[in-house]
Amino acid sequence: MITIFTPSFADDDDTNAQNLTVKAIVARLPSDQFQVVMFCEKGADPRIAARPNTRLLPWRRRGNTLRTLWQCLQQVPDVYFYPREGPLDAAFLQLRSKLHLRTRVVTHVVSGGLYRGAIRPAVARNICQADAVFCNSHYLAQLVSENLQVKAGTIHNGIDRRYFYPACASGDNSPGDGSQAQALTVLFAGSFRPYKRVHLVVHQAARLPQVHFRLAGIGEEEQRCRSLAAELGCANVEFLGHIPQRQLGEEMRRSDIFFFPSDTEGHPQVLGQAAACGLPVIALNVYRPDYVVNGESGCLVESDEEMAQKLDLLIARPDLRESMREAAIAHASKFDWDAIAVRWQQVFQELVAGRRNH
Repeated sequence: MITIFTPSFADDDDTNAQNLTVKAIVARLPSDQFQVVMFCEKGADPRIAARPNTRLLPWRRRGNTLRTLWQCLQQVPDVYFYPREGPLDAAFLQLRSKLHLRTRVVTHVVSGGLYRGAIRPAVARNICQADAVFCNSHYLAQLVSENLQVKAGTIHNGIDRRYFYPACASGDNSPGDGSQAQALTVLFAGSFRPYKRVHLVVHQAARLPQVHFRLAGIGEEEQRCRSLAAELGCANVEFLGHIPQRQLGEEMRRSDIFFFPSDTEGHPQVLGQAAACGLPVIALNVYRPDYVVNGESGCLVESDEEMAQKLDLLIARPDLRESMREAAIAHASKFDWDAIAVRWQQVFQELVAGRRNH
């Protein structure tokens, strides 16, 4: 039995990208081979709650670092999976060094700061002190190697097929009627943070009053975007607020184009989710997402001007939207969580076997 500790949350309503990833992996690890310890604040994901050999540590208002370190020393884990940037991770890595703990650290890199040369110290620490490093895109793996001289593999994040699938798979939703511009819907989904540049979505809506724009998410820029929409007279903009994964999948199947102007990302899962629902994606190429095949399943652009041009092109060309829709669905099938979880299982087993052989 291999014991894995991860400083991740099992909560069902937690939509943090890293926690979604870990939940998807843990839910698929064979319970007769892996014991998993992770946090839970409220109610656990039913898949995690029902999984044997899963221990959920309650997250409280204070004292979590000391309490968790004590737990880890009482039962030293074989694997510390997915270290974050908080005090718990720093303290555990220090203890591992001082006490010569045989725990193997496995880091998964998702930070977009690498391609701007602004890697955060805690992220660099997690990479350099790990026994195995994997990134969630090929480009990030390349940057880790170039910037930190650390060999990194690539294991993508999968797509949750419970929520993200094309309309034809169930018939419960239908994509917008591409024959009329008035029926077109452009969707944005993500946090309303400055680097997401959601205000650019509002500006496109002001330019294209015949198109419906729907914006899903919350954050510090939301009020600015709402005020901008009112100032520009955008009656075609609807703010959806925070929505759960199931509803996001429904919104994607009702839409025609996914417009994502963020300029700082690692490898955003939302692009894979949109592709799985059959949405052509328009995004910047600066972080080189593997979820989009440029010119086939969507458009990866080099500037804001090109982003607007591609939006105009997709609005005017229903045939292009349809061909990209089919290509997006086919490409998204490569990101299967079952196969990805097996890869992680092999990583854990090989690391622990190597340690035991020494």
